[in-house]
Amino acid sequence: MLIDAPSLYFRAYFGIPESVAKAEDGTPVNAVRGFLDMLATLIRTRRPDRMVCAMDHDWRPDWRVALLPSYKAHRLAPEGGEVVPDTLTPQVPMILDVLAAVGITVVGAAGYEADDVLGTLSVTQEAPVEVVSGDRDLFQLIDDARGVRLLYVGRGVAKLDDCDDTAVRSRYGVPADRYADFAALRGDPSDGLPGVPGVGEKTAARLVDRYGDLDGILAALDDPGSGFAPGLRAKLNASRDYLAVAPKVVRVALDVPLPELPTTLPTAPVAPDRLLELAERWNLAGSCRRLVDALAAQG
Repeated sequence: MLIDAPSLYFRAYFGIPESVAKAEDGTPVNAVRGFLDMLATLIRTRRPDRMVCAMDHDWRPDWRVALLPSYKAHRLAPEGGEVVPDTLTPQVPMILDVLAAVGITVVGAAGYEADDVLGTLSVTQEAPVEVVSGDRDLFQLIDDARGVRLLYVGRGVAKLDDCDDTAVRSRYGVPADRYADFAALRGDPSDGLPGVPGVGEKTAARLVDRYGDLDGILAALDDPGSGFAPGLRAKLNASRDYLAVAPKVVRVALDVPLPELPTTLPTAPVAPDRLLELAERWNLAGSCRRLVDALAAQG
């Protein structure tokens, strides 16, 4: 099980009010509690025997920005870095401390997003693999032949969607391995991807279905007999420069240099005294107990 840690802890932060989750000194711990409870639920219901949590070591890599300067530009703080709520930032080290005490592997890579780490692990780790995220871009990692699924938590872990290629085709009208081309055409304001103006989901899916991928679409644009409606041809031609780079931005890297990782999910915390100390300090006893109980049930 590959966990998109930022996706989960952002959802936890916005899903649980700070007022009901604080340490004794008043420090908010809502993201920590929510994240740990999500992990406990996933372990209890999916019963993985291996787990890795992926982190963003670079939320907006230079190589993506060089291709598309608008990439995540709206989330850039004036002083640099990502706009993150002030009370979430200090909770991330707490999450990492708890994961270390439990013995769950965490990994990131300089110059890459968590998505890229997840993508690389999805093709290098022994199958079956379940990727857990609320990021639609990761639909592209689904591979029925290899046994890679996406547990999409856009509606929360309790209502996760267990997605294979059929689910992606049903939802978007394209196969999972063409999702990146579809997303580039449609655009995604949350990532600063403008898409092709005037091309929505249905048109994007129809284009991918007919021409296979963006290379096929661009090649067809140069063929007067390819059957494009004049208006659509004009829209696509006007976006040629964008379409030449967008797929490289949207596609998840599958070749991130990563060290050998211990992936076995422990059945008990590797540092129980440290975990107890953290639970007491940050008022996390309930969440830590639920996580420990979920691990023990795996044994």
